[in-house]
Amino acid sequence: MSLEKDIESFVKSVGLELYDISVVREGEDTIYRVSVISNDKENERKRSVSLDECVNLTHLISPLLDVTPPLSGDYRLEVGSPGIERKVGTLKQFEMSVGEKVSFVLKSKEKIKGTVLRVEDSKIIVDAEGEEIIVDFPQIVKAKTYFEW
Repeated sequence: MSLEKDIESFVKSVGLELYDISVVREGEDTIYRVSVISNDKENERKRSVSLDECVNLTHLISPLLDVTPPLSGDYRLEVGSPGIERKVGTLKQFEMSVGEKVSFVLKSKEKIKGTVLRVEDSKIIVDAEGEEIIVDFPQIVKAKTYFEW
């Protein structure tokens, strides 16, 4: 089993979903970042991930990384939420973003904003101001969730 699959098993064991794993550099530090979300809903919105859940998950994942280091050299493990406004780059992330507002930039330079209704194969179906639009995943250059205050 791959390291990512092992991490995903730990994440699911605490009732969360793995959103992304990334390696980022901040100054001299290398960070192995594990981003998780909740699929539970509160007041028709996804429940936020608590600090206690992140700490618990860090304690579960850390020994695994001691045995199977994800990187050579020094790094820091960071477990957290990707945030309310986050990049959406994979079909799986679009599936996790159903019901949320997403802004897209397409290869044609067209910009679309709307609520993700569903994902079918490689098509993302979006409600953009009452109009149902089908966005072909390969045409997306950049996408991110957004929150209207």
